[in-house]
Amino acid sequence: MSNPQQLRYSKEHEWLSAAADGVSTVGITEHAANALGDVVFVQLPEVGATVTAGETCGELESTKSVSDLYSPVSGEITEVNEDVVNDPSLVNSAPFEGGWLFKVRVSDEPADLLSADEYDAHIAG
Repeated sequence: MSNPQQLRYSKEHEWLSAAADGVSTVGITEHAANALGDVVFVQLPEVGATVTAGETCGELESTKSVSDLYSPVSGEITEVNEDVVNDPSLVNSAPFEGGWLFKVRVSDEPADLLSADEYDAHIAG
């Protein structure tokens, strides 16, 4: 499993792209998708909603369990991935591409986000 080097990661297994015009893309890692099993339902925050770093902003339901989705940063939701809402299996098949979850205009970014190498060490731990 290879986590893209250009992304940053939360200890709750979300990834965050570098901000383009202040907006970052968020998804869950391949490690999290594999641990969840087959994702069958995705509940995402509403466009325009404000999210807070480290707090729940949605959930992912798999054939095994229901897991909370945490926002890795604080900010305003600018877009949600309707493709994932309509086809939750994208979270499993393409977690770093088509399986992204939402875009957020970042207002605050915690200092404890991990690099790809730090995240690899965290999940190996």
